[in-house]
Amino acid sequence: MKENIHTEEATKTSLIMPMLQILGYDIFNPEELVPEFVADVGIKKGEKIDYAIMRENEPVILIEAKSVNEALTKHDSQLFRYFGTTNAKFAILTNGIEYRFFTDLEEQNKMDQKPFFVIDLLNLKDVDILELAKFRKQDFDVVNVLTTASELKYTGEIKQYLFKQWEEPSEEFVKVVINEIYSGVKTKKVIDNFKDLVKKSLQQYVNERVSEKLQKALNSSTDTTPDIKASIEIEKEKLSPAENTTQEDEVITTEEEIEGYVIVKLILKEEIDPSRVFYRDNKSYFNVLLDDSIRRWICRLGFNSSQKYLQLNDPGRTTYKIDHVNDILTYKEELLAVARTFDLVANK
Repeated sequence: MKENIHTEEATKTSLIMPMLQILGYDIFNPEELVPEFVADVGIKKGEKIDYAIMRENEPVILIEAKSVNEALTKHDSQLFRYFGTTNAKFAILTNGIEYRFFTDLEEQNKMDQKPFFVIDLLNLKDVDILELAKFRKQDFDVVNVLTTASELKYTGEIKQYLFKQWEEPSEEFVKVVINEIYSGVKTKKVIDNFKDLVKKSLQQYVNERVSEKLQKALNSSTDTTPDIKASIEIEKEKLSPAENTTQEDEVITTEEEIEGYVIVKLILKEEIDPSRVFYRDNKSYFNVLLDDSIRRWICRLGFNSSQKYLQLNDPGRTTYKIDHVNDILTYKEELLAVARTFDLVANK
């Protein structure tokens, strides 16, 4: 509905109020939800906040709503003013897509500058849903949520920091790493020389861990999903005689390409029924297709030369250089994003 919503009021009725209903609140009962809740600020009387979730005639959660087309960053100060005038321990700033949850971890009765929890409905993760569930009417407990709020806030900030280091390690981070492995003087030149090595090592480590986790999950699975090696053998058996031929002018589907196909198929399983995922090989690259349609290719694997690559069917035809077939696991979210795009188009 996002594209058809153009005002703050439409955002409230189409996105925010349905979310509150999903959380179990009766949006038509003023004992549970008060719209335009009066929150006097200093000498200003009659200041109103969009919603207050009530319990025993006291506000427990304040909600400030903005239009779905507005960014939230510039509005934090408004909610900040309201927070200190009520007994509510939680405040939510939302545009119907992104929800930012605040409390007073740093100074009592003063809303923190940074949210302890952020959820994006266009990029939901399992852990987000579990945390959001704590705000359901039947489960909401102030003490319980406050207990986990501090951990949520700092784990979130740590993950953001690690993501930044993954993308571009800072000098301070490189110093911490090489202090354990390099005994020489850490000059700027030494640090600069180590930056790319630290970045590459991080990526290889994560790739190996993801691959290991995936393999363990597959090996311990009790359903009908075989492990990667077994899947490779199954797919090889499906090859037509022409695809198995070794004649110079024919397409040759390699085991490495089949392994890549199986990894992509397992990744896409989160969004797409595996029975809809096919492949089609040619001399230049190996296609992974949706619904066996060449027009609906998810990605292309270039394994026919020393320079291996993964190309996505996104607007920019993004291409990633990879060293090993397992490196495909690094781009799980990107592959799933392409898959979601195809499903959105199909559902229109």
